[in-house]
Amino acid sequence: MKYIAIIMTVLMLLITHAQAKDSIPLQYEDVIKQYKGDVIYLDFWASWCTPCRKSFPWMNAMQKKYADKNFKVISVNLDAKSSLAKQFLLDTPADFTVLYDPKGNLAAELKLKGMPSSFIINSEGKVISAHMGFTEKKKIKYEQEIQQLL
Repeated sequence: MKYIAIIMTVLMLLITHAQAKDSIPLQYEDVIKQYKGDVIYLDFWASWCTPCRKSFPWMNAMQKKYADKNFKVISVNLDAKSSLAKQFLLDTPADFTVLYDPKGNLAAELKLKGMPSSFIINSEGKVISAHMGFTEKKKIKYEQEIQQLL
């Protein structure tokens, strides 16, 4: 009985820690600093966004194509319920980093105007360009901007 109480206490502490970790607001500097030296395509998406769904295969291809050139795709989900994002990712897998910003802190910091929104960031962590939307034409433009920084 004593061991069950100890195990239950440890589990409760782990669950509380996991919930606290998920509630830490994302901030631009914290996200970018771990990728200093890399060119970053920072993408914001939500499960309800149809163009977001279309952008994932392209982001997977970009991550694969330029991974050896210090390039990273980082996507930030803005769904309030993580279950919606998890279902989206089951249907539309991501071969890149996915972060969660359910309260929209990072989105507000970067003054998002619509979905999807993306930012191309140079190796020093400076935003070089900001984009809204995702179409076939825009894919070409975005890749050209990435290539110029690599």
